[in-house]
Amino acid sequence: MIDTTFQTFTEDLRQRLQRPLPGEAAHQKMASSNRYRFGIKPNERTRRSAVLICFYPYRNTIYVPLILRPQYDGVHAGQMAFPGGRMERVDENLTRTALREAQEEVGIRVSDVTVLGLLTELYIPPSNFYVQPVVGFLPYRPDFYPDPHEVEAVVEVSLDSLLDETTVGSSQIEIRGVQIDAPFYQIEGQRVWGATAMMISELLMVLNG
Repeated sequence: MIDTTFQTFTEDLRQRLQRPLPGEAAHQKMASSNRYRFGIKPNERTRRSAVLICFYPYRNTIYVPLILRPQYDGVHAGQMAFPGGRMERVDENLTRTALREAQEEVGIRVSDVTVLGLLTELYIPPSNFYVQPVVGFLPYRPDFYPDPHEVEAVVEVSLDSLLDETTVGSSQIEIRGVQIDAPFYQIEGQRVWGATAMMISELLMVLNG
C-alpha cells in the first residue's frame, strides 16, 4: 500500500517510473472495443502531443486534476482528460508541451512543477495523435484558472478515488453512429474512458507495483 505522506509518495513514484513500464498491457485493460478493430496505425501525418498528470497535496490527502472538455464539433468533445495538447514549435520537447498546455488550459504555474517521469506514449487513432503522459507534482494545491474555450470544468480527483477498484465499469456508447463497448472509471460523477482511462490504467499499475 502506498505511503500517503506526500513526500514519500512522490519519491516512491519517481522510482517506480524509472522501472520498465507496463505500457500496452495496462492500456488494453481500458481500451474500447473498436480500438484495434480497424488496424489504424501512426503515419506521416500523425502529430505529437502531451498531457500533464500533476499530483498535489490537499487536506491530508493527494489529488490530481482532470478537465472536462466542452461540447464542440470534434472527436473529444465532452470528454474527461488530463490537461494537455499538441506540440508546438516553441516546445523543445514533449515535457515542455505538457507543462505549457497545462498552464494555458488550467493556469498551473509550471515553474513550480517538479517532473517525476513519463508514462508510455499512447496513439489515439480518432485524432491521429501520439500523446505523451508526463507525471509531476506541485507542493501545494494550485489555484485553477480554466480557459473557457478549452475547459468546461476542472475536476479534482483524490488518489483514493483513483485507487478504488469499484469505480471500474463498462457500457455501450455511440461514437459517430457506431456502437462500441467502452470500459470507464466512474470518478467524481463523471465517466472517464478512452485514452485518458488507458493512461490511468497504466498509472495505477505503476502505483500498485
